[in-house]
Amino acid sequence: MSRIRHIRGSRHIRGARWATAGVATATATLLATALAPTAGADTGPSRATVIDNAAAVLTHQAARLGLTATQGTSVRDVVVDADGGQHVRYDRTYRQLPVLGGDFVIHLAPNGSYRGADRSTRRAISLADITPALSAPKAADLATAALRAANTGELLKKVTAKPQLVVDALHGAPKLAWRTNVVGQDSLGNPVARTVLTDARSGKQIDAWDSIETATGDGKSLYGGTVALESTLSGSKYQLKDATRGNTYTGDAANKTDLCILGICFSRAPATLFTDTDNHWGTGAASDRSSAAVDAQYGTNETWDYYKNVHGRNGIAGDGKGSYNRVHYGSNYNNAFWDDSCFCMTYGDGDGTTFGPLVALDVAGHEMSHGVTSKTAALTYSGESGGLNEATSDIFGTLVEFHANNSSDAGDYLIGEKIVRSGFGKAALRFMDKPSKDGNSADCWSSSVGNLDVHYSSGVANHFAYLLAEGSGAKTVNGVSYNSPTCNGSTVTGIGRDKLGAIWYRALTVYMTSSTNYAGARTATLSAAKDLYGAGSTEYNAVAAAWSAVSVG
Repeated sequence: MSRIRHIRGSRHIRGARWATAGVATATATLLATALAPTAGADTGPSRATVIDNAAAVLTHQAARLGLTATQGTSVRDVVVDADGGQHVRYDRTYRQLPVLGGDFVIHLAPNGSYRGADRSTRRAISLADITPALSAPKAADLATAALRAANTGELLKKVTAKPQLVVDALHGAPKLAWRTNVVGQDSLGNPVARTVLTDARSGKQIDAWDSIETATGDGKSLYGGTVALESTLSGSKYQLKDATRGNTYTGDAANKTDLCILGICFSRAPATLFTDTDNHWGTGAASDRSSAAVDAQYGTNETWDYYKNVHGRNGIAGDGKGSYNRVHYGSNYNNAFWDDSCFCMTYGDGDGTTFGPLVALDVAGHEMSHGVTSKTAALTYSGESGGLNEATSDIFGTLVEFHANNSSDAGDYLIGEKIVRSGFGKAALRFMDKPSKDGNSADCWSSSVGNLDVHYSSGVANHFAYLLAEGSGAKTVNGVSYNSPTCNGSTVTGIGRDKLGAIWYRALTVYMTSSTNYAGARTATLSAAKDLYGAGSTEYNAVAAAWSAVSVG
């Protein structure tokens, strides 16, 4: 159960929880077009050619990149700009051990020559010894205790832990560490999971974070009204499987859960493919199990279309392959999550008091965007990078909702407004115009932000994103009133959602690395704005102003 991402940490649920006119505009548009990634395009160098170019550069730039004979590299992602510019993202090992924070991106000119690089760490990666003083079983015990401590008052069962020896370059000087994935089930049989990073010399915990992070017919959904769906005719029945979007499909988990031990899943909740005789799916009522399936499939479709039509990304991994959905997972499960290990989305039905079924459009966009982050920057789910990880999903989940342009679920800057019920006590999970309205999230950066839960430290980037798109002050968008303050008393003028999305996507896929913090996010988005619109452009200056308005920079 690796790299699971969720809309809301389960324990927190239980606890409450614009470019001047004329030539300038035309120039900006041309720059944006020229620099847009071309996933799936027929022009430009092939992936294999780009990787060969990058390999040649690594040979000549090894010293500059901090690479030594004891280190290995592997390609994680490749981005090719329309003008032929190339960006190759690498993971790194040291003496065959994974290096957390060892990732880097090299940037090449259209002719394959070296332009520059972004590195997660600039420290030398070298250890005197890779023999741990702390044994693997002891690391497992410590991680298990950490999981139980994070779920106080819950009787956990079927708890298993799987330690892996790594080099930690995320937290200062590189050190030998155990990364332990520990999983279990709560009293209702729902999954809980945590990743614990332990110093392999001293046994002290370095960090820890939640690792549950999520034919043309029509369907009547719970939240989006009647929506169009693509299905597959098999015999006399239609399957809720979409061949136009990588064979994405939706299945019924039958209120069961997964059983995974030591990273190996012995059984998974089913994903029994939904079928229908007339290609008209659901009734719009929760009592019809296929209604939630309509929402899930619709959310997957809209997220796929947003990334492909807006950013040129063909599927979550950029490889044209579809994911799948499981609905009706667990018992009264107040969560939804993306799981890399099954490349799938899973949705609970909620308890009816705090949450309803968690299959709303922005939830789907949020969770599937965790998959995009995993395949690109892989922002560590802890500290400031964890807040940026969550904010990335909130930003793109919101942009998916606006892109869908569904009058039954109009775009807004509220996260999860469709799924909350009276018992939650707030109108939404999170509020991007003023994050602190949820009672916990940060509006402004401070040195302590990284100590917050990632769903709350995300507020700084969410606030930045709202200000960059819409600007500060009072306004109404799609019937929803907002009044976004600034932390420095400035007035910020927005540049629109499309430009926000273009800048954040390029920053995520080209410049950010696993250890990017808020200062690094400012640098990454300014680099992206410079690429797309030019240094000193209205857009570039707006990015700088919006970050300053949330006390970053």
